[in-house]
Amino acid sequence: MSSYMQKEEFYQHLCEELRQNRSLYPYYKLVDGSVSQQQYRKAYFLQRLEYIDKYVDLSQHPVIWDCGCGYGSTDLYFAMNGVPSYGTTIEFYADEIEKRKQFWQQFGDSSLFTYEYANVFDQNIPEEKYDYIILQDTLHHIEPLDEGLRIFYKALKKGGRLVLIEENGGCLVKRAMLFLRRGNKRVITVHDDVLKKDVLMGNENVRSEAQWREAFARTGFVLDEDSVHYIRRCYPWRFNAHNMLQIIDLEQYKSKNKKLCHYAFFGLNMVFTKK
Repeated sequence: MSSYMQKEEFYQHLCEELRQNRSLYPYYKLVDGSVSQQQYRKAYFLQRLEYIDKYVDLSQHPVIWDCGCGYGSTDLYFAMNGVPSYGTTIEFYADEIEKRKQFWQQFGDSSLFTYEYANVFDQNIPEEKYDYIILQDTLHHIEPLDEGLRIFYKALKKGGRLVLIEENGGCLVKRAMLFLRRGNKRVITVHDDVLKKDVLMGNENVRSEAQWREAFARTGFVLDEDSVHYIRRCYPWRFNAHNMLQIIDLEQYKSKNKKLCHYAFFGLNMVFTKK
């Protein structure tokens, strides 16, 4: 199920979709820009999918909640491999999902992906329902964080996994970029026209590995130490049409240096278990 070719095939279909549906472009900039930029973004996309494949056992027919599913690409990948999933999203993402499901129906059963426009704090989520909860670029938006983590903990079955894919809040360059963009205003209130109310949100409130460890431990989660995975050290200009895999290998070699990981890598992945 989890062969690299399957992910590569999915990626190629995704690029085909993006050429047809330009409304997705602001989020998925995979088919525009220089060759270096395209290869950089492809490496990032495929590494995230590879990580999910490694820690989500699709062969066991799991019950999956993709919280903050965005446009639903991960769930469409699951659907193309015959695995149902449930996604929740807010903001503008939901407007495109039905159109996307129509495109992907030619390759598999996209109806296996179901979704809802919902704020996690408003949902009546059954306890111990999910085998996996996936949070990709989502948890830094959820506030109050501890309250959100308690909801996820209760929603997981005993032994269930929460797969966290995030920006690395310890990265010095990332921290500088975010400070220039939003200063120290890490939590904001925004009005959601669909929900018809104000919603508290993290304003790209990314955290370091140590901060995530501390927050999850407060809730009772246990970190799978082998799952800690840093990605994206090299900048786009290092990539060309032929060296993507070599750069990924180089980055993983450099990731053995923990200090370099904490301060220089842009991406951080972790898996937490409900014991």
